[in-house]
Amino acid sequence: MTAEYEEHAQEVVQHLQAAALELIAAARAMLDIAEDVVKDPGQAVAMASVVAHAAGQAQQHARSHGPPGAPDGHRVQHIRVS
Repeated sequence: MTAEYEEHAQEVVQHLQAAALELIAAARAMLDIAEDVVKDPGQAVAMASVVAHAAGQAQQHARSHGPPGAPDGHRVQHIRVS
């Protein structure tokens, strides 16, 4: 193996190590959230309720207004192609 290949191999190992550390940090954060939910499920239920309400409001708004630029509030614009 040449020095160039060894250098690239070392760089790959460093990137993989950094990625593994990021995955571990993400897993720790997820476990912290899971622990909080187990300790206080009422808080998680309240958060889920707020998110569901906001999603319902957004869906209702989208249905009544359609996407920007849609004629007459229709969601689909039919274009004839010849």
